[in-house]
Amino acid sequence: MTTALLRPLALSPGMKRAGDAPLGGSALVRFRQVQDATGRVRPLTALGAATLHRLSSPRNALCGLSLDRPRIMGILNVTPDSFSDGGTLDGVAGALARAQAMAVDADILDIGGESTRPGATDVPAAEEIARTVPVIRAIRAAGLTTPISIDTRKASVAAAALEAGADMVNDVTALRYDPDMAHVVAAAGCPVCLMHSKGDPATMQNGPAYDDVTAEVFAHLADSITRATDAGIARHLIITDPGIGFGKTQDHNLTLLRDLETFHDLGLPILLGASRKRFIGTITRVDDADRRLAGSLAVALHGVNLGAQIVRVHDVTQTRRALDMACALNGVSHDH
Repeated sequence: MTTALLRPLALSPGMKRAGDAPLGGSALVRFRQVQDATGRVRPLTALGAATLHRLSSPRNALCGLSLDRPRIMGILNVTPDSFSDGGTLDGVAGALARAQAMAVDADILDIGGESTRPGATDVPAAEEIARTVPVIRAIRAAGLTTPISIDTRKASVAAAALEAGADMVNDVTALRYDPDMAHVVAAAGCPVCLMHSKGDPATMQNGPAYDDVTAEVFAHLADSITRATDAGIARHLIITDPGIGFGKTQDHNLTLLRDLETFHDLGLPILLGASRKRFIGTITRVDDADRRLAGSLAVALHGVNLGAQIVRVHDVTQTRRALDMACALNGVSHDH
């Protein structure tokens, strides 16, 4: 893994010419220059073959989904206290109905039974299993084949969800919270999303500080990838997430979003999860989380224009319409 960060400079949509390279294998976004940690800009011809491959090669398919165009991960929280949609579903039947509606436009369903909003407290594993596993079973019993991600920090929850029909694990602690999580993922041979976070939900927003937030988040993710592969998780099954809102101030979040291209230097898919988060509400002057659609769409489209392969969102249908339009404007198939 490189230690000197390289930032491939994404071209504006529609700017294409011979010699450009796809950004992270994207059919939508290309680049022709990179910027190093000193600010020096270099053409692709100055890069070695291994470096160019790391920045531009197609990312491995996720649960059978190609990642050459952006994918939508729809958020399905079966919690009483999530910051935006907690307590809005009426039992398993309500969760199933929501899943069926979301699956019309979502590529992946991300099911979580423990809120990781700022200030949230731990939920016992048994309670988390009781919230999530019946929903996953109901989704599969209904014949819905949309890939399912289990959003959990706990190995026992991940194992139960995978057994019930989930396809991948989304761990906001990048395997750090539960020492058994890496073993569960490795044994299952399933994809895993490793997210950067600082502290735990109860304390993560208590004065987070960085000398260089992009470099530190990048290094954390690089270390997490190494920890995962050392535990037997295949590298091509790993997705990365810079963790917008997890132990970051508004300025940290904005910096990471501006520097998002840098994370292509990890050579793996990027998941961006910023939907309805507090910094969006602050900037757009919208207090109610479920009314932050406009700002959330702006951030999702920004991420896609910088090559993010997956956007994790609450507002699935509206995001699908926005991405379909972005793809059409660039002559890229938007079939779901």
